[in-house]
Amino acid sequence: MPYVVYVDDNFRYLNEEERNRHGEFEHYDDALQAAQGIVDRFLEDHQGKYAQASALFQAYTQYGDDPFIVPDDAAHRFSARTYAREKCEQLYARR
Repeated sequence: MPYVVYVDDNFRYLNEEERNRHGEFEHYDDALQAAQGIVDRFLEDHQGKYAQASALFQAYTQYGDDPFIVPDDAAHRFSARTYAREKCEQLYARR
């Protein structure tokens, strides 16, 4: 069963007309890596603009891309917001 990564725009949250199909993947791990990469790019590109992890996370939730994976089942669940929150903490812990 293929996994499809879609991307919503947090700035236009839940506006399906702004939704993009990022790609289709045979394996969940590949779809997960693609979705995480979308979040990582935003965070890494914007990290230098914010002094705290919480500010970067807030910027992500307002303006970042929000990838999700279909199908979503109990064995494979990805939350871009949860991942972004954890990634922000990791990025600023290294400072």
